[in-house]
Amino acid sequence: MTVSLCVIAYNEENLIRGLLDDIAKQTYPHELTELIFVNNGSTDTTPALFSSFANINDDFLRICIRSQEKSNQAHGWNTALSNAMGDLIIRIDAHARIPHNYISECVAEIEKGECIVGGGRPCITQRKTPWSTTLLAAEECLFGSSIMGYRRKHEKKEYLSSLFHAAYKREVFAKVGGFNEYLGRTEDNELHYRMRKAGYKFACCPNISSNQYMRASFSGMIKQKFSNGLWIGLTLFISPMCLSVMHFAPFCLVAGIIITAILAAKGMAWLLIALITAYLLFDISITISALNFGGYNKTKLLLFFMFPTLHISYGIGTLLGIICAVPFRINHPMKKAKAAIRRVKYDVRNNTIE
Repeated sequence: MTVSLCVIAYNEENLIRGLLDDIAKQTYPHELTELIFVNNGSTDTTPALFSSFANINDDFLRICIRSQEKSNQAHGWNTALSNAMGDLIIRIDAHARIPHNYISECVAEIEKGECIVGGGRPCITQRKTPWSTTLLAAEECLFGSSIMGYRRKHEKKEYLSSLFHAAYKREVFAKVGGFNEYLGRTEDNELHYRMRKAGYKFACCPNISSNQYMRASFSGMIKQKFSNGLWIGLTLFISPMCLSVMHFAPFCLVAGIIITAILAAKGMAWLLIALITAYLLFDISITISALNFGGYNKTKLLLFFMFPTLHISYGIGTLLGIICAVPFRINHPMKKAKAAIRRVKYDVRNNTIE
């Protein structure tokens, strides 16, 4: 079975070296593995790192490097998919790490009859410091953002609604097409919804795992949560069925605060007090449970303040997304979006290994 491993990158010189090293050490036969690298408008040394890797590792079936002007993730992935020729297509983020048997394990599960496979994808940090461990606890804790099943390792095979760093049989993209290039952050949700609608299942396997580097600063995490929330709100008017109720939990918190604050100004302060009290009690409980995540340190006491900051950032983002959703929907070039999806479908159907 030939495999196309796809990576797109924008200014990832600080992290991508580790991933390239992981790819070079893959145990699956290199002569059956093609690599698709997409440089998404990088201004650092990322393109040079791709070229250097290709020059040194000449035992792969094919190494295809494509460069384009900076665009969103969806456009970058569509570029990769349009150039992929393998029987199996694997998508790996540039700021990720994979074990040396990653491709082999994915192929083994596909050969058992699955069409889409992957595994748990816990986050990791670049440095082992008290502050980075605290950031990791905020990211990985259930109260932070870790409700999705693919974020944790599994002891047995389970079928989930989505996967990270997944491997797809070629037929999947040939049937459902590529990404909606006018969505940001939620492009995976929308694509995977179409895959589920087409009858495909996402097998999360205990023998497959990967890791993703988390944001290295709290300000970066706040920006990420705000952006995630913004695109949830915008996507609500484009493809609402690809979103779950849990995506709107932070929005409900923010909306609840706004509504009860208005009612408090009219003499019904007890509702606002009740809401804040309930949230803070839950915040205290989860903070206590997260203190020993990765080992205790005093810095983790800040989680009590970090959790609400992240939730409110996400919720405000969703609120703004909903406010902007109607004009976004009106201006959303649906014909162009569908054309890009069909283009990838055509390319995947017609590309073959020469």
